[in-house]
Amino acid sequence: MENIEIKFKTNINCGGCISKVKPILDSTEGIIEWNVDTTVKDKVLTVKASGITDSQLIDTINRAGYRAELIV
Repeated sequence: MENIEIKFKTNINCGGCISKVKPILDSTEGIIEWNVDTTVKDKVLTVKASGITDSQLIDTINRAGYRAELIV
């Protein structure tokens, strides 16, 4: 399966937020690497993934208590 890069607009906007989602994203199967750019208005979460869909990623982020919207 090939790795894909998916970007989301989120409300993950500070280091505290990142530390809350880190254990969830780090333990989610299919996520290879991720990071959040909190310096931009849309708080862009970039995920490198394999074998997980964008809707599964959105569900995972929602379970962590945050919103995510796919950037197309």
